[in-house]
Amino acid sequence: MKNNVFKVVLLQALPASGKSEVRNFMAHVEPGRLQEEFHIGENLQLDDFPYVHMMRRIDNELQAMGQERVFYPGEEPFKDGRDWGTLCNLLNEDYHDLMNRNVIKTDSAAKLLFDRLDRAGLAAGIKPRMGLLKEEIRDKLASILEKEARIMLNEKHAGYPESFENKTIIIECARGGPDGASMPLTGTFGYQYSLPMFCPEILENAVILYIWVTPEESRRKNADRADPNDPGSNLHHGVPMAVMLGDYGCDDMEYLIKNTDVEDTVTVKAHGTTYHVPIGVFDNRVDKTSFLRSEPDKWDKDKVAEVTKAIRQATDAMFSHYKTTNNKK
Repeated sequence: MKNNVFKVVLLQALPASGKSEVRNFMAHVEPGRLQEEFHIGENLQLDDFPYVHMMRRIDNELQAMGQERVFYPGEEPFKDGRDWGTLCNLLNEDYHDLMNRNVIKTDSAAKLLFDRLDRAGLAAGIKPRMGLLKEEIRDKLASILEKEARIMLNEKHAGYPESFENKTIIIECARGGPDGASMPLTGTFGYQYSLPMFCPEILENAVILYIWVTPEESRRKNADRADPNDPGSNLHHGVPMAVMLGDYGCDDMEYLIKNTDVEDTVTVKAHGTTYHVPIGVFDNRVDKTSFLRSEPDKWDKDKVAEVTKAIRQATDAMFSHYKTTNNKK
């Protein structure tokens, strides 16, 4: 296989399971070793958390202006569960922009973000919301959020590589369902809803690296990592408890693995075809990754060795089912 690396890795798990820590770990592995041992090239990273953060920022600022919140009623889950699809569509757009190195020129990064949120929501079946705000409210909101939105846009553009040779795109996201829900999950909950929302170009080239923790461990680690002074940080943000119980009280990846057409893959029916996406499971039910939030020079060598072994077992499983062309049936 050309370059011997995965093109796209969907890094998936419940919140605080270790996704960002694993991503941080891989960012500090020597490139040749990362490719040889893990089949992962130099990381190009996409993540839907910054959009979740900005949705909450938008709602908080709207509320402060005396306006109705758009995305979240408060600290609770989405008003409209189809916004899980909105997030997938934003990642699809980021993927296409990355592959085409699309540099977007705009006078207002905030208004560009508002338009993207409406467009991505529309693709998930939700009527536009940001575009329906009164012009003076939209302008004021854009002014408040411009700096944060501009940083996001600049970081996106800065991530475009000169070449995709020996590169792996890591797409990080968390999905789940209500505490105590039975399987299979239905509606807009879980991976059963979100995986088919990814575009064909992602699904054809993807593998899944799933980090397995219990919902109880996810909640514990979420509380441990939460830094109220750094709510926009990948490594230190906290998810509200109502969301942890309502959206992440369980997840359906184990169910999907057990109910697949092809062993060691997840079956995804989307876009008029069937994809068999190879999957590897990193068992983090006994915490192996929290130490990776500290600076690399403080990482314990024995813990690094343990993480290395666990990730390698998962990526070897993914690689054994990975095809150079696509994952389609």
